[in-house]
Amino acid sequence: MKLTISKSKNSESFYISKSFIDNSGKSTTATVRKLGTLSELLKDHGPTRDDVIAWCRSEVAAETKKYKQARKTKSVQVVFHADKELDYAQRKLFEGGYLFPQAVYYKLQLDKICKTIKQRHQYEYDLNAILSDLVYNRILDPRSKLSAYKAAQSYLEAPTYELHDIYRALSVLAEESDFIQSEVFKNSNYFGKRNDRILYYDCSNFYFEIEQEDGNKKYGKSKEHRPNPIVQMGLFIDGDGIPLAFSIFGGNQNEQKSLKPLESKILQQFGHDKFIYCSDAGLGSTDNRKFNHLGERAFIVTQAIKKLDAENKKLALSKDGFKRLSDNKKVSAAEIESTDSDELYYKEIPYISGNIDQLLIITYSPKYAAYQKAIREAQVQRAEAMINKGKLKKNRKNPNDPARFIGKDACTEDGEVADIHYYLDETKVAEEARYDGLYAVCTDLIDDDVKDILKVSEGRWQIEECFRIMKTDFAARPVYIRRDDRIEAHFLICFLSLLVYRLLEKQLENKYTCEEILDKLKSMKFADIKGQGYMPTYIRDKLTDALHKVCGFRTDYEFITKADMRTIEKQSKQR
Repeated sequence: MKLTISKSKNSESFYISKSFIDNSGKSTTATVRKLGTLSELLKDHGPTRDDVIAWCRSEVAAETKKYKQARKTKSVQVVFHADKELDYAQRKLFEGGYLFPQAVYYKLQLDKICKTIKQRHQYEYDLNAILSDLVYNRILDPRSKLSAYKAAQSYLEAPTYELHDIYRALSVLAEESDFIQSEVFKNSNYFGKRNDRILYYDCSNFYFEIEQEDGNKKYGKSKEHRPNPIVQMGLFIDGDGIPLAFSIFGGNQNEQKSLKPLESKILQQFGHDKFIYCSDAGLGSTDNRKFNHLGERAFIVTQAIKKLDAENKKLALSKDGFKRLSDNKKVSAAEIESTDSDELYYKEIPYISGNIDQLLIITYSPKYAAYQKAIREAQVQRAEAMINKGKLKKNRKNPNDPARFIGKDACTEDGEVADIHYYLDETKVAEEARYDGLYAVCTDLIDDDVKDILKVSEGRWQIEECFRIMKTDFAARPVYIRRDDRIEAHFLICFLSLLVYRLLEKQLENKYTCEEILDKLKSMKFADIKGQGYMPTYIRDKLTDALHKVCGFRTDYEFITKADMRTIEKQSKQR
């Protein structure tokens, strides 16, 4: 504390003031208390000006003692003035939710990775600052790179780079994408041994708001059924749903051919060569099975029953030969058909494909069969309504479209041209009903327990959830960047954001939903109090307690001084 004297033409005023570092890092002064004007103070503390100054200094000493005592007891006194206007362009509310993803980011040693990359390139900007802010923004408030730069201004730590640095950094990140992926895979083991004995693989695509093909942006079969050019992403995750590696390829390419290049990268650069490959039927081609039958690798893939050869299809569709999964006891066809329980039944069929001895596991779920039957009956009713109303569209390709049950007859008995007659094709309905409740899995783990194999296959929902988070919560599409290298960098940022989020979710022991965690992080804001510290504006609950516990710092105090906030920021960056 110090005594400040303000002189004007006709008066002299005395104040107690305090120096501190403001949000921009500059030293500034704030008034703690106004003692009065000289004329006012002479009446009680005169008769001379020296007497007034002596009294003022004693008040400063008393205020300083009070302030030091308050620091010991962690109490803070802040003075507000009801007649003082706000300063121009002064930010009052700051984002603090990024501190928790930041703790994961630095534990992955991405700052160290950026330093290594710096040694191979010539640039002046802070790559780590840019990458970290882009990752935090993708988690908290996913927007364009320009909007992300503007959003970073509201972080407790303002960016030290310029907007043009972001676009230049994207090219570097794209070039170093493989290196970054391999390094974060190794560093992710600091969070505990990864469940990388099982690797799930799947592909999805992302559209662009453009009308013409360019580079990897090609016309292909969009998941959103959009007519725009797309790029495709192949993604590997481990058995716990934690991302492991990704690749980007053209929207018009066959996704089955995307597996070998990415898996080869895992084998060579990641030094990981012993795992079980698991995918859906679309990525379980004969070539992909052969590739994962080599070395210490194995595969568990979904098998489309309709695509089996006639002999194996007949065995699969037969209700004979099933066992109850819970106790491995054989059951009759009559028992399966009559039950409506949650039991799951299975049977094993030796299967040879591509010169590989495999095990074909057929499962039957009465509950799922009833569900499929109910869905189909509703679709049949819709098909009949379409026939009665004459509302039929051509080229309906959706496999769940009720129109698939509609047949047509355009000839008379004599073969003469006649009006087209539409009818409900009962044969198609009956044929589809044969597959109700059935599911098939193929594997080369012939001697493994069926329960374990099915459990691995059931885990494929995790990679579907990863794509959902990336597309919906992290707004990975539509993509507005045009250059192929910067598109690669965009998806690298999405990948790293997903990795950071998933690891944070794992540290929270998967007790909270994605929506709960993200909503809470977005709500964690801090109000600046006279430039002297921050007051949390969020609601404390069990989730905020858990976040603080796993990240090793706390922000849920009534008031956080500037010095304490700097300590918190350092703690969030400790590995």
